[in-house]
Amino acid sequence: MRDAFPCNQCGACCKSVELSPQTAGLDRGDGTCRHYDDEERHCRIYALRPDVCNVEKTYEAQFQHRLVWAVYVELNVRACVELNARQVERSGIREA
Repeated sequence: MRDAFPCNQCGACCKSVELSPQTAGLDRGDGTCRHYDDEERHCRIYALRPDVCNVEKTYEAQFQHRLVWAVYVELNVRACVELNARQVERSGIREA
């Protein structure tokens, strides 16, 4: 049994759907997924979200024969860090 993906539910991936051809169709027009609730800061269809939005399902469908889980997680965590930095830059907030 493998460890779960360490998602902190920051929403950075949900606010950057325009960056990937697999998720661009979810863009509500501002780069954010049309299913993302800005006020509540969560996905309104989380239980029924597309497989591309599910790290585990994407791994099983596309990557398990090419990468071990730990490497896949590491790559996704790096992407999370980059997306978070992009969100901070877009918001104009300066980190102290």
